[in-house]
Amino acid sequence: MKRDPLPLEERPEPPAPLLSATVPGEPGGAELAQPVWIFGYGSLVWRPGFEFTSRKVGFIRGYSRRFWQGDTFHRGSERMPGRVVTLLEDRGACTWGVAYEVRGEQIAASLEYLNMREAVLGGYDTKLVKFHPQEKDAEEPILALVYIATPQNPSYLGPASEEDIAAQIIVSSGCAGHNIEYLLRLADFMRYFCPQAEDKHLFSIEEALISILPCLYCTEESPEETESVPQKSKG
Repeated sequence: MKRDPLPLEERPEPPAPLLSATVPGEPGGAELAQPVWIFGYGSLVWRPGFEFTSRKVGFIRGYSRRFWQGDTFHRGSERMPGRVVTLLEDRGACTWGVAYEVRGEQIAASLEYLNMREAVLGGYDTKLVKFHPQEKDAEEPILALVYIATPQNPSYLGPASEEDIAAQIIVSSGCAGHNIEYLLRLADFMRYFCPQAEDKHLFSIEEALISILPCLYCTEESPEETESVPQKSKG
């Protein structure tokens, strides 16, 4: 079943040059050469929330994207946690997303913002990865900072069937909006910015959600419909 795409932001623009910062959460503060690049593979692809100099679509190797992280703030609540993505180490796989370049005063501001959004409220840890830009003329991969939720964090939910994940997403919403929007925006990003890439997990959940929604709608409507239908008289 096809659906209309959600509105997307403008296409990524090209980049620029160099400066040094430390990675939040890393022992001793791992050094980052400037400019600093931050790789997003979830809501960061359409809503970074911080100022940046440039951005590039591309991928990182050795990881698969999975809806295995619970969310009790942005896309869910304590009573009904939402499901958002994290990365699973997966040799031979790759995950597509957007890398943002930050410089000068943007560095401290973006890392402070993301530490609250991803680490404190989201349960994510930081890691350095090699980012490969989508552009054909790109030379060396870029060292980028990424936020990953591991099984050790208290909000981690782990694996479930695509149908169960879709069912949980349908009933969850948080401060940043409904969990359904999160899933559909991510699917649209992959469809329009990375059409050559595969993400079976993501699109299977989208398909399951689209197939469940009409059933849910009919179930919610049926009581009113029953009341409005004239009852056949007995006798």
